[in-house]
Amino acid sequence: MSTRAISAAPVPTPGAPVSTRPLAPIELPREVCTLYPRASRLEWLLANGTGGFAMGTVAGSNTRRYHGLLVASLHPPVQRVVTLARIEETALTADAAVPLAVNQYPNTLYPDGYTRLQRFAFDDGPAWTWSVGGVEIERRVLLVPGQQTVVLRYASTGPVRLRVEPLLAFRDYHGLTHRNPDAWAGFEEQTSGATRVVRFQPYPGLPSLRLAHCGSAFAGAPEWHENVEYLEELDRGLDFREDLLLPGSFELQLAPGRPQLVAATVESGAALDLEALSRLFLRAEPGPRSVAASRPVRPTDAPGEGRARLERAADAYLARRADRSATVIAGYPWFTDWGRDTMISLPGLTIARGQLELAREVLEGFLGHLDGGLVPNRFPDAAGPAEYNTVDATLFMFQAVHAWEKAGGSPDFIREVFYPAARTIVDAHLRGTHHGIHVDPKDGLLVAGGPGTNLTWMDARVNDVPVTPRHGKPVEVNALWYNALRLSERWARQLGDGPRARSFGREADLVAGAFDRAFWNGARRCCHDVILPEGPDSRLRPNQLFALGLPFPLLDGRRRAMVLDTVESALVTPVGLRTLARGDPGYRPSYRGAPSERDAAYHQGLVWPWLVGPYVDALFAVRGDSAETRARARGAIASLIGRMETGCLGQLPECFAPEPPFAPVGAPAQAWSVAEVLRVLVRVGEG
Repeated sequence: MSTRAISAAPVPTPGAPVSTRPLAPIELPREVCTLYPRASRLEWLLANGTGGFAMGTVAGSNTRRYHGLLVASLHPPVQRVVTLARIEETALTADAAVPLAVNQYPNTLYPDGYTRLQRFAFDDGPAWTWSVGGVEIERRVLLVPGQQTVVLRYASTGPVRLRVEPLLAFRDYHGLTHRNPDAWAGFEEQTSGATRVVRFQPYPGLPSLRLAHCGSAFAGAPEWHENVEYLEELDRGLDFREDLLLPGSFELQLAPGRPQLVAATVESGAALDLEALSRLFLRAEPGPRSVAASRPVRPTDAPGEGRARLERAADAYLARRADRSATVIAGYPWFTDWGRDTMISLPGLTIARGQLELAREVLEGFLGHLDGGLVPNRFPDAAGPAEYNTVDATLFMFQAVHAWEKAGGSPDFIREVFYPAARTIVDAHLRGTHHGIHVDPKDGLLVAGGPGTNLTWMDARVNDVPVTPRHGKPVEVNALWYNALRLSERWARQLGDGPRARSFGREADLVAGAFDRAFWNGARRCCHDVILPEGPDSRLRPNQLFALGLPFPLLDGRRRAMVLDTVESALVTPVGLRTLARGDPGYRPSYRGAPSERDAAYHQGLVWPWLVGPYVDALFAVRGDSAETRARARGAIASLIGRMETGCLGQLPECFAPEPPFAPVGAPAQAWSVAEVLRVLVRVGEG
């Protein structure tokens, strides 16, 4: 299958970047790299702007089924396939063959290449430096933007031969492969000048992998590396052993000032021009560096460092589908593009950075799939229908459009595109739409489906039963619905649509009149989380912050202040907000075990960093824009920016455990975590 049609740059950048300050790399010294239990928990991520990615660990081993040097997206951003799982290198000296790789096998690590690591650095890509016999060998990895192509660059401080062995998986990125007779271990090799191109196609139903280099002829010696273990999968309660196919090897001759490239691609029409690909690597030739020079770089070491790091992180989530429309990847390694995540992330990923045309393109792309007044929650695969199981994605879209408008977006988009869609959306909600989403005619409040549905962002299920039933009238959904009505009312007046402005206003007045009566919980000095058919759910959760911090708040000023005080005292942590207060019978203090155990804890206390955005919005709305408020807002994100050196380097995770030391859990890299921290930082500055 060819993916050549998407070989242009992944996402256009319409305006100049917000910050052009050079970003110092995150550097880890030998003491960290050679401590395997730690180095194997530190991950790195590269994205190519199509949903394809590369991912691994500082130690050099793969600890997840999702790790690989080329996880190709065959129909962007879906149909992801782990093609080139890893490459193993061995330095060939006059005395011995010295391995640089490491794998986890049952009860053993083999080989022990991590013990020779001198340092690891991550800037535009990961770089490992090993020491062998007084010679330093560096490997850097980059992805080609917009292509399913990975490039490795080897350099050294002295002459050395390097044996290179590719390990192939060729399977869906959610699966595992095992030794089987169907895998074809042969190869084809072509030579053009000094470049050799080796082609592998283990399975006829998948594209071939072409590997280019300027080394020796490929020596075919196929064998299976059996029982490679992925301990992160073991921790997740999933199958964790795999067999990888090693078809053979070749050798590279390294010398100072003469780096060697290896490129691998599944693009059927891509020209593997190694000289052209070498221009991806802009850093100077490696040279001897002291361990002292390789101290970890803190994002706050210099003004602008935190913002620059967040902006680089944000770029990983901007992608294009196979039809060239722009979209947002919700997280890595297992999410694709989701409607709710996209709408929450868009203000931080694009609008706060001045990328208004890109934001508009994403909005128009989702509006093109509007059905029953809802934008999709998920595009499952290349051929399947979109899924509309969300009550809030469309309502968050109103907030994204409002942010876009405030940032200077063209009124033409509101007049010609979004306002007509807004009328359709509101009418569909008033009539009733998918999954039982409808407005209660008695009070104007929005109902998020019936029993058995879970349509809000707290959507975990165990054995197909919602863990946090919120199928009545959720507090944040009604705050978003109220704001959608008020924004539609304002746009209608601006565009001279008086009848619709009055209609929107009447519906909004109904919500405002009913909200206090339905949601206020005087006993706890806050809001009920959801009004279920059987009565209010009074558990203390962060969702009520949306009633305070959105452009059109609900509750009176005194009650807003009480809500903020209550939430701050029970839910705010250094890394985001807990999803349930300690002391609640349902509170889960940890997040571990099999998928069902983790899903049961997903919104039962687990800390979500993205909620720092609604929290800061509520801070400003309740306490005003003052030096004290800005300082408090900066404090709310300071620890999160510092956490970009832990877990997945240069990124922020989906969640943190709800108790100290607040370990990163869930997906290692998540769009709305990065987006909301970046949005807050742009709003308050770095101080």
